[in-house]
Amino acid sequence: MNKEELELRKKSPVQIRNKKASFEYFFVDTYTAGIVLTGTEIKSIRLGKASLVDAYCFIHNGEIWVKGMSIAPYSFGSYNNHVMKRDRKLLLNRREIRHLAEDTKQPGFTIVPTLVFIDQKGRAKVDIALARGKKMFDKRQTMKEKEDRREMDRAFKRY
Repeated sequence: MNKEELELRKKSPVQIRNKKASFEYFFVDTYTAGIVLTGTEIKSIRLGKASLVDAYCFIHNGEIWVKGMSIAPYSFGSYNNHVMKRDRKLLLNRREIRHLAEDTKQPGFTIVPTLVFIDQKGRAKVDIALARGKKMFDKRQTMKEKEDRREMDRAFKRY
């Protein structure tokens, strides 16, 4: 990712993050993927009514899917509203999917969605990460570092 892409992500009106993923996993590699949505799903995402808690990705028949992503039903949707939790297809190149498939065969690796955002053209995108699970002592270390950063920020704000 270059600086331009990061700036565009920061300017996105919708940023739905998976905060639990950064606590549970080390991110080895990240990819940006498109997502196949229905009309009421994209409208609901634009309102910020989605969640990535307990979501993960899997590869089936050379395609990558996200499972467990929750998109709330659109409030103005009628009888053709979408199902809240369904498997949604992600759009990546074959080469990228092949690399992810090879890497996830190793023990301890998985693919987790980390961020849903709207790009400058109005399309929903998902940042996914190849992740390795943290052990309990790694989680404690992460919590300690976070607490230390907070203490340092508090100390600087006083002076």
